[in-house]
Amino acid sequence: MATIYERYLKMNIDVSRIGLERGESKSNYFCTPKGAKVIGWAGVDGIHYCFVRGFGEMVFAVSPMNTPGNYVHPVARDFMDFLRLLLACGDAAALEQVYCWDQAQFDAFLQANPLTAEQQTVLDTIREELLLAPMEQPFAYIKELQAEFDYSRIKYTEDYYEWVPVEPKIPEWKVYFDGNFWGHHGRERAGKEISLDKRFVWNDEVWYIPAIYICGKGLVVDFCVQVPTEHIRSFMDKWNLSIEKDGADFTDEQQMQFDAENPLAININAEVMLNGTVLSVSHGCGVSWNPCFPEGNGLEAKSATQHYGLDPAYGWAIWRAAFPWTKKRKPPLTMLSVTLMQEPVAMSGPHFHVSAPGECIAFTHPTTGARHTLTLQEYERQEMSREHFVSQNQEFPTHYTVMRYTLSPDLPDSAFTVTDCVRSDQPRQKRTYPYEPQASGSVYIGIIGGADGPTAIISGGSGQGRLHVACSALHFEPVDEVEWRLVFYEKRRQDVTVELI
Repeated sequence: MATIYERYLKMNIDVSRIGLERGESKSNYFCTPKGAKVIGWAGVDGIHYCFVRGFGEMVFAVSPMNTPGNYVHPVARDFMDFLRLLLACGDAAALEQVYCWDQAQFDAFLQANPLTAEQQTVLDTIREELLLAPMEQPFAYIKELQAEFDYSRIKYTEDYYEWVPVEPKIPEWKVYFDGNFWGHHGRERAGKEISLDKRFVWNDEVWYIPAIYICGKGLVVDFCVQVPTEHIRSFMDKWNLSIEKDGADFTDEQQMQFDAENPLAININAEVMLNGTVLSVSHGCGVSWNPCFPEGNGLEAKSATQHYGLDPAYGWAIWRAAFPWTKKRKPPLTMLSVTLMQEPVAMSGPHFHVSAPGECIAFTHPTTGARHTLTLQEYERQEMSREHFVSQNQEFPTHYTVMRYTLSPDLPDSAFTVTDCVRSDQPRQKRTYPYEPQASGSVYIGIIGGADGPTAIISGGSGQGRLHVACSALHFEPVDEVEWRLVFYEKRRQDVTVELI
């Protein structure tokens, strides 16, 4: 009995209208897999569709103009499904681009490209002669196929490997208490993995704790947050992000807003309750998977998503937290729960200038709407002793301004601060000769202010209320006027406790 593909060939119809020109004689491209049998061409950018030896009738789309790592994708489990997908979508172009789309983009493409009369005629012929029905959920079908497909099985010619370096092999999955996603140091043994497969929702976010690890020094927990692709794409579009532009040139205020909005950032703290004893986080690390830029994801993110079976069609923020044992001996795992606490989110507020004690700055809290007054108590220039800096080859800025102020009504230490609007001067190379050019560096200054801004300090009380202290950025010369900025910190979600064992 003839296969669907053989029956399709005997129909001898013009399928170029649906993006599937005949023509096996066209030259193969560097990214065409070994053993490929071309079944049609899109007619643009060298895109073609093929069977590949060793994969049966599975249909692949080959796109030579894509980014490295995205040249080849399966689009149908067999040729019959391929035709059913065409009946549902009208053009092979929709199938070829699913790998980089979300559902909304797919739907928008179909709406923007309605069937022409010529396309409808071709599709009607296929449907009637081969007795096929359109695929009911084409986007979900292709995404599922691509998510479960092992791309390492595809083999290429030598030309391909001249263009595309061989991707490093993902190492064996091991988790260490003092390690991270990138490896570990020392002779510590890997932890014992205990699968949990715990899922829960926290403020409309889908959280997943796939496993914990019992190590010699403590407990390691991996937290995974599922992020809809459309949220990531919207965020990237707003900030005009790409592989080349990652936001490194943002101002401090832009960076605050960026960090607050980033859907792939996990800003939390956690506590574990083990058999009635609280374990606190000693250290942690994180990676993320961005489906909008698959080629930009590191080997560590790929390793984590593969090990835990995370759907690569979604974004994933993955945080690994280490909790030391409170005693030398490992406790039994009788009862285990974890409490997640969101870290306050920084929000930039108004700028202001002050110069003399007694001056007042009135402002409105952006969240509560309450009116507050900042009253300047002291304001003076100071210079840091050069004894704080031990480098013999670099000069460091030492001049800064200190302001002491009170708030009425007062705000908690974790909810408010005052910072300088400019950053500290960068350290500079000491001059050996009068006209020697200067080199700038990015050495962190952590005594006062720091390279990224000033530090707020709380000091005692005063007759007017609790006295707060803010220090400006550091400069090589005294600054006549400092532009200060109010910064508010808001906790936007309640803590959540999840039972694990």
